[in-house]
Amino acid sequence: MSKKLVAFFSASGTTASLASELAKVSDSDLYEIRPEIPYTIADLNWRNKLSRSTIEMNDPSSRPSLADTDLNVDEYDTIYLGFPIWWYIAPTIINTFLESYDFSGKKIILFATSGRSGFGETLEKLQVSAPDSMMIEGYVNPSGKKIIELANMS
Repeated sequence: MSKKLVAFFSASGTTASLASELAKVSDSDLYEIRPEIPYTIADLNWRNKLSRSTIEMNDPSSRPSLADTDLNVDEYDTIYLGFPIWWYIAPTIINTFLESYDFSGKKIILFATSGRSGFGETLEKLQVSAPDSMMIEGYVNPSGKKIIELANMS
């Protein structure tokens, strides 16, 4: 039996709630991806061209620093990776996370929360940060049956 992890970034708590539910259903460990400098409400104002999230998302090379990099990914075969969709892709902190560890040979199953959009180019934008992993799209806003289907993708 392989060991599984649900790793997630949640700026407002929505993705955290979903990640917690998925961890229970999939019998996975839970790990929060936290920025070194937490996001404020003002940082998340996507209507403000000078907000932190807007600046980061307008710069594909942006890599916000992580609060810690002490996760032992070697003990996991499957990683469910959750995040909100920002500007039709994953927040760049997810690239930071993927580039901070060696995910070679790991199965990474993406799941996301979003107000209206799907994955867009998320898979392509993240695969470059973990090129030797097997990365697949799961679901956006899964609930009920979709959570169970997501858990069974491992």
